[in-house]
Amino acid sequence: MEVKIGVQHAPREIVLESGQTAEDVERAVADALGGKSELLSLVDEHGRKVLVPADRLAYVEIGEPTTRKVGFGTL
Repeated sequence: MEVKIGVQHAPREIVLESGQTAEDVERAVADALGGKSELLSLVDEHGRKVLVPADRLAYVEIGEPTTRKVGFGTL
């Protein structure tokens, strides 16, 4: 699923494709904003870890689960 993270004082947002469920991402964001963790930690599809300081989060947009397209045709 696509996750977009807005960071304060940064001109661009962070966009990543995560294999985590929407509930897992939401729980991680809630823990970071609630003070349980100082960092928002997410893992993308390639196993790379993205860490954002919780006090710098502007917004987090959780998208729909993406389906893999097969072939070259346009729909």
